[in-house]
Amino acid sequence: MRYVVYGLLLLLYALHTDVWFWDDPRLVLGLPIGITYHVLWTLLVSVAYWLVVRYAWPNELDQSGEHGAADTGGERDVAGEDARVTT
Repeated sequence: MRYVVYGLLLLLYALHTDVWFWDDPRLVLGLPIGITYHVLWTLLVSVAYWLVVRYAWPNELDQSGEHGAADTGGERDVAGEDARVTT
């Protein structure tokens, strides 16, 4: 599935420039057809990047590491000291 998503991104990259609508004066939904095309293209890109996150996201980025994204050992204050109160 990862390579299908990458292929979709390459296809959307190729479709980004709409040379076929440059000289077309038609209106679609009250907007010039080129702008309507880019609105729809942007929605497709949003779906494609959701697919990237869902199916092609590297597993290494979800694991707890040096940055402490999943660190549950206690909260730390701004100076990096342990903020838990011990009595």
